[in-house]
Amino acid sequence: MPELRHAIAVVALLAATVAGCDANPAVPAAPTGAPSASPDPVETPAPGDHRLTIAWNGGNRSFVVHAPPSYDPAKPMPLVVTMHYFPGDADGIAATSGMSAKADREGFLVLYPEGFAGGLNALSCCGSEDDVGLIKTLVARMVERWHADPKAIFATGISNGGDMAYRLAVEMPGVFAAIAPVSGGFSGGKASQADFRPTQPVSVITFVGGKDRYATAFESGLTAWQERLSCTPKPAAKLPRGGTRTTAACADGSEQVAYRLPQMGHSWPGARSGALADPDAGVDATALMWEFFRAHRR
Repeated sequence: MPELRHAIAVVALLAATVAGCDANPAVPAAPTGAPSASPDPVETPAPGDHRLTIAWNGGNRSFVVHAPPSYDPAKPMPLVVTMHYFPGDADGIAATSGMSAKADREGFLVLYPEGFAGGLNALSCCGSEDDVGLIKTLVARMVERWHADPKAIFATGISNGGDMAYRLAVEMPGVFAAIAPVSGGFSGGKASQADFRPTQPVSVITFVGGKDRYATAFESGLTAWQERLSCTPKPAAKLPRGGTRTTAACADGSEQVAYRLPQMGHSWPGARSGALADPDAGVDATALMWEFFRAHRR
């Protein structure tokens, strides 16, 4: 299955017509509410959407920062790094996840990094850029310039972005308190190595659709994560529409929570707009992950 995902991604990079790890072949125009701000000539921390660039490996990389109306540069705020599908961008994942609107209600910062040519170098997909290094630099910048709370830094993403969240959890030890991969997996690439696991506790909440063509790979990844971190799962709790919620306590003190939604495909559960939205999945991933994040600070 990881090989299939990789092969699809390669075709998409060459032809720019296939969705790779996504179920949608085209990146939609930014809907209302997406961070479609014009590039800021100067990075000035303030409420609102800020489209910025950073010099990186001989070129420029784009990213978007969203700060809520309650933002005060003098007060630390949680940070949620939110990553797009392939091919995708900040506008698309903002629309799908509703993360900026959630940030406005709850009071946290959002960082939307953008991958090179629409993809992030995660596990089984996409490209060869040093995106771990890029995101590490951007997170440090958010702490220094935007006063993000270093004890409350989290990551989420869908598909390619969900895979990337797993990679960051392993390769950026001590940075992320928790991650929330959505329709993404701990499989392919480095994840196939038995010693590829977090060296410091990172809790996980994840969402897997039973109709997702990658569900088998995602399930294998959940099992590998549990085995490598000596996690003990409890009996599954039943959810509406035949779904289940499984919680596992891990030896390092972290927690793994998995929502299995048999009627969902490769989607963001509870999303009402944007690519890969599934408003009828039975749960609201954005709301659930924020509750999880609040309970899993460092």
